[in-house]
Amino acid sequence: MDATNLAELYDLPPLEWAPIVARLDAGFSQAPGTGGPDRHTCWLTTLNPDGSPHVTGIGAIWAEGSFWFETGRTTRKGRNVARDPRCAISVATHEFDLVVEGDAELVTDPAVVAARAAEWAVDWPCRVDESGTALTAEFSAPSAGPPPWHVYRIAARSMTALATVEPGGATRWTAPARGSAVSR
Repeated sequence: MDATNLAELYDLPPLEWAPIVARLDAGFSQAPGTGGPDRHTCWLTTLNPDGSPHVTGIGAIWAEGSFWFETGRTTRKGRNVARDPRCAISVATHEFDLVVEGDAELVTDPAVVAARAAEWAVDWPCRVDESGTALTAEFSAPSAGPPPWHVYRIAARSMTALATVEPGGATRWTAPARGSAVSR
């Protein structure tokens, strides 16, 4: 990945990507009382038909070097990414704030959907639906719409991190090829 030091003006070295990935791999619960000011929230930004941003809190996870989210296809975010897959997702951890820009890719591979369902089920009792390509549960966030909930992977194009602990720093990484997973 190409790295750009955004804090060079302050004589700070660029951040390293490996510790960012290690922290994401360690997980971040979105349950109240588990991080951030009270918890970690992921924010997904999609593009409305008029090009304006649509920003919403979302129950995303980090797995296999990418961010993943789920939503109904008829929700605003679902319709937005079906029309234009460009999106961004952000999360604040104790160590850094992170924004990932890329494309949302609908995932229908039953094995991958099942793997993500198992990971989400740690905090939310979801399961794979009868089709094997989407999720269902007794409840979800109101903004997810009714089931089935489809699984999306964000194929990163760029990632920007701002360190929130000493010594500080800010770096943007650009993925080598559109649609490739972020490597370790």
